Amino acid sequence: MRMLEKLPLFVILLGVSAAAMLIPAGYALYLDQHRVAQPFFYMSVLVGVVTALIGLATYGRPITHLARGQLLTLIAAYAGLPVVMALPMHEAANGMTFFDVYFEMVSSMTTTGASVIDPPASVAAPIHLWRALVGWMGGFVILIAAVAILAPLNLGGFEVLRPIRRSSPADQVIRASDPQGRILRFTAQLFPIYLAATGLLWLGLVMAGTAPFLSLCLAMSTLATSGITPSGGLNFWQVDVFSEILIFGFMFLAVSRLAFVNEAGQSLFRRLREDREMLMALIIVVALPTVLFLRHWVGALEQEEAADPLAAIRALWGAVFTVMSFLTTTGFASHDWEAARSWSGLPTPGILLAGLAIIGGGVATTAGGVKLLRVYALYKHGTREMGRLVHPNSIGAAGKLGRSVRREGAFIAWIFFMLFAISIAAVVLGLAATGLEFEAAIAFTISALSTTGPLADVALETITYADLPMHAKSILMAAMVLGRLEALAIIALFNPDFWRA
Repeated sequence: MRMLEKLPLFVILLGVSAAAMLIPAGYALYLDQHRVAQPFFYMSVLVGVVTALIGLATYGRPITHLARGQLLTLIAAYAGLPVVMALPMHEAANGMTFFDVYFEMVSSMTTTGASVIDPPASVAAPIHLWRALVGWMGGFVILIAAVAILAPLNLGGFEVLRPIRRSSPADQVIRASDPQGRILRFTAQLFPIYLAATGLLWLGLVMAGTAPFLSLCLAMSTLATSGITPSGGLNFWQVDVFSEILIFGFMFLAVSRLAFVNEAGQSLFRRLREDREMLMALIIVVALPTVLFLRHWVGALEQEEAADPLAAIRALWGAVFTVMSFLTTTGFASHDWEAARSWSGLPTPGILLAGLAIIGGGVATTAGGVKLLRVYALYKHGTREMGRLVHPNSIGAAGKLGRSVRREGAFIAWIFFMLFAISIAAVVLGLAATGLEFEAAIAFTISALSTTGPLADVALETITYADLPMHAKSILMAAMVLGRLEALAIIALFNPDFWRA
């Protein structure tokens, strides 16, 4: 542990990437696909040697123990590491340009899950394993970055709970402490949980009858909310309802940070029961499918399945699973999603799913989007303002934290929401300049900024990521990184006070 504290964070990430290349190499060797195994193995050795040399050259040198240095490293990791990760895949995947492979790695690293591989069967299974593995590692990186880097800086959603203008001396001590030490400590605490959750889901899917390789990809993609599968989507595979129920249960890990981090020393059940993000997610997952289900008797009575109880249950489950999937920005569509659309008479689900992806999951989780905590702060502020219209001199309850969330927290949440909206407008304009139609530009933009790559595949039927020109893909890659790190974290780098801290 002490040796790692003396190495730059980027060097550590580079070494982890080199070691991870041995996994698809071993799987390709198991499948007797030596042509695929060789690039991953050789590149693992080469990158490992380069990492060792850089580590020897930088070991023991003074490291800037400031959170801004780690934030810059995080940005560099999302831009630079995919280059290294793309090298073996480019050699193993015949017919793909290096730019397309780099797009795949940026998409995987940011847990977006957008893919230009069309058809998915055109590349070998170990390459799909590498995509899912990179997405899994990218999910853990953003999980650690949120609690060890962004939280002390009041970024990533934590600004709603601890407004910046009320910085305590304790917060200043945390900012001045060694961020790399925090990263290593949180890694030691959270990685066993992250790995165990992935292993449990994989084992459960195998026991439910899903193929082992597909189960592993689904388990990693669910925990990382990347939505990466060997087929390009869950609905193209023979995954039964029992497997979907298991995946649905593990998606709740992307709803609340308290599933991983115990901030108050309380039991898991109690802290989740009192968590507002979990409450909001449950309300959305229950209310929205119920509305879609009841809409059948309002506008879709002509359906022949009106009196079929089994069809009704399938439609309800398809809506519940898909709503939860896109709320956590995973992007899986249930096998029964088409039945849910037919039942509710919903011909164009793109707007509905895009809205769920924009809301996103919990703070300090692997999910993207605006985040439930920010939406909750805006909701509490709105209800309080409506209450003041009736009782102008009333005093709001919920204590100091509740008032802080309704006031300063809601103000910062609104700023972030406006930045998110401005980012959508800017990316849409950029994509329109490349020749995309407005509807397609909107779908691809929200998919990238909310890190929900499968959204574009579900919402659009006439164009895919593979059909996009190079300029459009470049814009989307920048949008993926921006959506993963969030605009406030990027803007913080341009604040002079941030550099004086």
